[in-house]
Amino acid sequence: MTLSFPSPEWATACEQAVNASDAYRQAAATWTHGAVALVVNARPEIGLPNPVGIWLDLERGVCRGAKIVSQPEAQRAPFVLTADYARWKQVIRKELGPIAGIMQRKILLQGSLPIMVRFLKAAELLVEATTQVPTRFLDE
Repeated sequence: MTLSFPSPEWATACEQAVNASDAYRQAAATWTHGAVALVVNARPEIGLPNPVGIWLDLERGVCRGAKIVSQPEAQRAPFVLTADYARWKQVIRKELGPIAGIMQRKILLQGSLPIMVRFLKAAELLVEATTQVPTRFLDE
């Protein structure tokens, strides 16, 4: 069964995929910097009338929860990654790495870039886990 991105079901499956990754758990074992929120910009023509946030409660290699939140709530996370729907689609399909996206300004980062760079491997493995979620994109 494929899950719509973004949706509460997709967020739950993402949490499960992250927690199933031993490689992520190891790479992020010292992550104590708080939640990461992924914000998908509004795209009314595909059914996203407002920006959507995906809150990932990350701590020491474990995803303690993942949920859909409003943009204002997502902005309270220590790390917020914001991009257009097409960019997130590229990330989930492994066509764009998160750090490359940030450096190319395709993904906007709110939070400490040096910390993100220090946890580059963990970020890559976090994205790798999300690619394990069977995803249906709203514009396809």
